[in-house]
Amino acid sequence: MAVIITNRSLADGIYMMEVAWEGVVSPGQFFMVRAWETDPLLSRPISVHDYQDGVVTFLYQVVGKGTAILSGMEPKNAIQLEGPYGNGFPAVESPLVAVGGGIGIAPLYYACRQFKEANPKKKLRVYLGFSSEAYRVEAFDAIADEVVVDVGGIITTQVEAKRGETFITCGPRVMMDALCQAVPEKNPVYLSLEARMACGMGACLGCSIKTVEGNKKVCKDGPVFPREVLGR
Repeated sequence: MAVIITNRSLADGIYMMEVAWEGVVSPGQFFMVRAWETDPLLSRPISVHDYQDGVVTFLYQVVGKGTAILSGMEPKNAIQLEGPYGNGFPAVESPLVAVGGGIGIAPLYYACRQFKEANPKKKLRVYLGFSSEAYRVEAFDAIADEVVVDVGGIITTQVEAKRGETFITCGPRVMMDALCQAVPEKNPVYLSLEARMACGMGACLGCSIKTVEGNKKVCKDGPVFPREVLGR
């Protein structure tokens, strides 16, 4: 069991939780999170928003009973973390562009922060799209060279791809599809997919998706996939 340090609301239905946890976790990986006994039956997969100095941060949206329970947890409460699971974002040395939509911004921050720490002279551009209320913009502002925020519009219409840049993205499928159409094939694009999961380890096959290489499991083979594997 891990212990909650903070758990606070950032926007309508959006929460950020800090948990004391020691281990190794890569940007783009996730935990199966649980704060109940038997109801709901399944744990909830939540991506890592940040990790440093023995504190793992989760940025999550209340969408059902499980996340509603999480939103009511208080500091010093115990919580169960299984993981980390999955393949995360690759380490890149080329200029990086992160494009996130809604709660899809969650796994991008840790990847961006680690990139900038490893490549302080390389440019980091960030595009954040929200349907109504923006959040965590100041955190990205602190590490990025450029941050573009769109509320109520279509963030991908503002994305400009430059030669030699690598893209990472997470958000609604339609947004990520639009991004892949807008970004030239020569630019690498890595997509972090969201899926319902029961186990997080690839045993239940509940998160299988079709790819150009056959069926893949989002939890084990992903959640991060290069665009070419997804046929984009």
